[in-house]
Amino acid sequence: MRKFVCYNADMNHPDPLVIGIAGGSGSGKTTVAQEILHRVGADRIAYLQHDSYYKDLSKLPPVQHAEINFDHPNSLETELLIEHIASLRNKKSVEVPIYDFSTDTRTSQTFTVHPHRVVLVEGILIFTEAELRKMFDVKIFVDTDADLRFIRRLSRDLTERKRTPESVIKQYQATVRPMHLEFVEPSKRYADVIIPEGGFNTAALDMVVARVNALLR
Repeated sequence: MRKFVCYNADMNHPDPLVIGIAGGSGSGKTTVAQEILHRVGADRIAYLQHDSYYKDLSKLPPVQHAEINFDHPNSLETELLIEHIASLRNKKSVEVPIYDFSTDTRTSQTFTVHPHRVVLVEGILIFTEAELRKMFDVKIFVDTDADLRFIRRLSRDLTERKRTPESVIKQYQATVRPMHLEFVEPSKRYADVIIPEGGFNTAALDMVVARVNALLR
């Protein structure tokens, strides 16, 4: 049975409305974000992904590079994301880094995100940092069973990032699962809205989208 859990939240906020979507790796948070973009209108939303803000490791020696824990909050330049959300709130465009996951480096290119009436931010760890949490008017957590999350992550890394099954399993056991238990799962308590089953929970998505549209009106 599909469930939608909504906690009391003050949703009477001035423009722009900043929405955060968190959840474990493979939970379906990107699907939820894309569904909101599609149904509310991408021309009304400034969309940021925390993954774009991974720190550049190009200057690290190979030994230190191999020791980086990409599932720990310290691997991300969250300060820059906070600056960008603040700029969008002040009606200023931002230049978002483009990260190359095949080399774990930032490219020299960026892409421009223009201010809109809604700022949508998506990421695994966005509710773990207190200063970043303060930026969100509405916090949504996508809650999905661990086995489904692992299967989705394995499929993604094999097809999109050309990794081997062995390397995906090793990383999951070494960092993904421990960091989920230490950081991601506890951050669920900060959510205003919890959506089980991610993008497949049509009833929950209908309610979220209706609420956003009502606020925009």
